[in-house]
This record gives sequence, C-alpha cells and structure tokens, in this order.
Amino acid sequence: MSVTVSNFTAPECELVAELLQQRYSKPVAPELADAELKLDPGSDELTTCPALYWSERGAHFVVFKVAPACYRCQFFYSDADQYGTGHDEYTDLRRCVLTLLRVQADHASQSAGVSSGATAVDLAAHSDDDYHGPLIV
Repeated sequence: MSVTVSNFTAPECELVAELLQQRYSKPVAPELADAELKLDPGSDELTTCPALYWSERGAHFVVFKVAPACYRCQFFYSDADQYGTGHDEYTDLRRCVLTLLRVQADHASQSAGVSSGATAVDLAAHSDDDYHGPLIV
C-alpha cells in the first residue's frame, strides 16, 4: 500500500523560516526536498516524504513531514555523523524545530568544551519533555 504525504504548507514553511530567523539573527530559507523514509518499522517499504532542509554553522538540518501535523527531524555533519532529538515524531512543528535547534546548539557547545546553559534558542515557553540531548541516529 502506497502512502502519500502532503507537502509542507505555506504557513508551515513560514513558521520554520521565522524560527530560523530568530535563531540565527538573519534570514535562513529552508529548502523543500523529498526523502524516502521507512514509516512503518515492521515493513521494508519506503515512502516519499516532503522535507525542509537548511545548513547553518557547519551543521545540516532536516525536518520530515510524515503525516498531516506529524514530523521527524535530525541534524548531521556528515553521512557518518548524524543526530536525533530522542523523540521519533512530533505533532507540533514549532516544538520539533525548536527542539532540533536546541539539541544541535548543545551538541556544538559540548563539542567545543563549553558547558551547557542557555542556548540561542529560547525554549522557556516550551516544556523540556521533548529534550533529551543529542542522540546518534
């Protein structure tokens, strides 16, 4: 059975661009892309899903739309150096992107030997339930 996942909507793309503007203090336009993902862990079937991709400060980011209002995300530095957030899926795009940015910022700080504290992404208004630190994918 083939599953079709609808593309990111204009408001979803605008939300991500706004969050990236806040994070990097400059416009960062995410690019629309497609990715093949295994949506059902019990199946080998791959599904083409829309994705938003951007690259900033040496890191590459991808947010995948796997169903209406359902997202997955990861960041990476190379094919062998990929990280997730600790949650398989998010139902809130804002939380997905903010958590992804926070995990990457903390990873960059830890890699540089800087203690984790406040990051450039303000998550004060959001629950830390989604935050688990960088997890290798």
